[in-house]
Order: sequence, then structure tokens, then C-alpha cells
Amino acid sequence: MPRTLWVLVIGMVINVTGASFLWPLNTIYIHDQLGKSLTVAGIVLMLNSGASVIGNLVGGTLFDKVGGYKSVLIGIIISMAAIAGLVFFNEWPYYVILLIVLGFGSGIVFPAMYAMAGSVWPEGGRRAFNAMYVGSNVGVAVGAALGGLVASYSFQYVFTANAVMYLVFLLLAVFGYRSINVDKAEQQNVLGQKKVIKNYTKLRALLIVSIGYILCWLAYSQWASTIASYTQGLGISMKQYSILWTINGALIVIGQPVVNTVVRFFAKTLKSQIVIGIFIFIGSFIVLLNTTQFTGFIVAMLILTVGEMFVWPAVPTIANELAPKGREGFYQGIVNSMATGGRMLGPVVGGVLVDLFGMSMLFFVLIGLLTISVFTTLVYDRKLKQSAVNEENVVVAGAGS
Repeated sequence: MPRTLWVLVIGMVINVTGASFLWPLNTIYIHDQLGKSLTVAGIVLMLNSGASVIGNLVGGTLFDKVGGYKSVLIGIIISMAAIAGLVFFNEWPYYVILLIVLGFGSGIVFPAMYAMAGSVWPEGGRRAFNAMYVGSNVGVAVGAALGGLVASYSFQYVFTANAVMYLVFLLLAVFGYRSINVDKAEQQNVLGQKKVIKNYTKLRALLIVSIGYILCWLAYSQWASTIASYTQGLGISMKQYSILWTINGALIVIGQPVVNTVVRFFAKTLKSQIVIGIFIFIGSFIVLLNTTQFTGFIVAMLILTVGEMFVWPAVPTIANELAPKGREGFYQGIVNSMATGGRMLGPVVGGVLVDLFGMSMLFFVLIGLLTISVFTTLVYDRKLKQSAVNEENVVVAGAGS
């Protein structure tokens, strides 16, 4: 793995560690500390994620226009300003406003970093995105574990710790990312009518697979919103809840090589890799339907984590493979915005369903949505295959004439 990719992975670890001090505890803070309902908490997280969706698209476009280094710096500076504000202004409604700004800033960072990873090691294929994914989850494991511990003393310390991690990330970006150059020849827009038509087909394919991706994230996001609050009602402490995320991150770091081996032998295409992962997701929510004990939540988290190891690295890899030259950032921006969209809709959908019908109904709905995502994954590349067959026929006909 190139040294430049290692620097990006380290940055991802630091970035996500800081974010993980806060994001798993947002619903608990809004519901328990600020005294708002789960529906209100869901709306707040929706606004945060909505700002992040915009940030994702801006970040991807910035990568194509000004490069990864400047894009990441812009995102970090905006995020730092918001976090610094949260240290001093974390009551209602300032918390909401600053959380929206934080969502926009962090949204800029992620697609730029993923696009940089794909650009600095194009021959690595899915391995570059696996590395970024593992780095992200190291951050989740460390940040969630420390966040729960720190929050048990004071939420004020959570905001301060997050601000410190963003400062460290800024220093790494300033001194480590300046030298990461993406070959400008790789960023030239493709011209020609046939290419434009082909690129439209690729964009359409990406949007279809992204529908399933957003549904997967909508289900996954319940763990940081409705399920987080649900565990508190069952008498599971905040420390125990944070342990679930530590298990999540630790298992990904330890288990990713095993999953990579399984993928190599049993899921040789990205499509089959995603479908297997979605079915594993469904198994996790079936477990949740039948447990109220902490050990049951551990089992469900273990199953969920195996599923995400199949799904999450595969979709950015598809985006990288589909992206025309010069549009890598934009395509990663779409993928990241879809993931964020799932996190945006998840707390609202989950909060409303739980408030009106209870947790069991929520789990049934999520299983149904995940089933839909299996279908979208199976059909996303149908037009691409048809296009490839048509091109072959044109070539053969041309040769015959």
C-alpha cells in the first residue's frame, strides 16, 4: 500500500475518532439532556445529515475543481468552527444550528478523501477503499469507547475532546496532504457523443445501486438513534451501549482480512458481495426482534458488523469503477451523499415509527426495506451489460463491412 494512502488512512482514523465521540450519543443527548422527544431528535439529526448531503456534493465537486488537499482543508476548518462553538454553546437551539454546520463541514471531507484514495492507488482497486473503511472503523471503535466513558462524567468533555481531535486532523492535513498530487491527466473530462451516452448509463447505474445503499444506511442508522434510546429504556447503560460500537470497530479491524478471503472465494463480483452483506444485515434485525438482553444486542451487533464489512467498501469501489475521468470526486460525492441521506432519513423514520407503533414494527419495516435493496443491487448494471453487448455488435458489424 503506498505511503500516501497510509497518510490518508491515518487521517481517516483521527477524523472519525473525533466524530465518534459525538455522533453515537446525539440522540441520547437530545432526548435525555435537552428533554426532547425521539421524533424531535430525529428531525435534528435529519437536518445535520441534510447539511452533510450538501457537503458531500460540494466536497466531490471541489475535488474535481481544486484538488483533494484544498477540499479537505475547507471541510476541516468549517467543522472545527462548529465544534469550537459546541464547546461553549451546547444548549437548545444553538446545538441544532452548530450541528448543521458540523454536518456540512464533515460532509465536504469524506468524498474528497475517498476520491484521493482511489486516485493515489488506482491499481489497488477495492483494496484502497477497504483500507479507508478499516481506518474509519478504527476511529469508530476508539471514539465510541472513549465517548461513552467521557460522557458518563460530562457531555461538556465530549465536545472538547472532539475539538482536540479535529485540531490534530487539521495539522496532519496541512503537513501531510499538501504533497498528495492527483495526476491532472487523470482528471480530464471525457468528450465525444458516444462517451457522453455511455457515461449517462454509468451514472444511471450508480444511482440505482445507491437507492439500495441509502436503504441500507437508513436501517443501519437506527443503531445510533432509536436503538440507542431503546437500550437506555431497557436498563442498558451508556457505557454498555458504547461498548457495542467498540465491538463493531474492533471486529472490523480484526475480521476484515477474513472477510476479504471469503469475498475472494465466494463473492467474486461486487454485486454478489453487496447482496450477501444485505442478507446478513437482515439477520441482525431478526435477532433484535427477539431480544431485550444486552447479550442479544451484542450478537446483533456482531452480525451487523459482518454485513457492513461486505457492503460498505463495495459501493465506493463501484463508484470509482463507474466514474469517468475527471468525475471521480463527483461520483464519490453521490455515494457519500446517499449514505448521509440514509442517516438523515433514518432517525426521522425510526423516531416516528417507534413513537406511533413501537420498536417491533420498526424492525419489520427495516427488514422490508433491506429486501428492496437486494433487488436494486441485482438490477443496477443491467443497462450497462446491454450497452456493452450493443457496442460489441457495432464493432462486429463494422468489421464485417
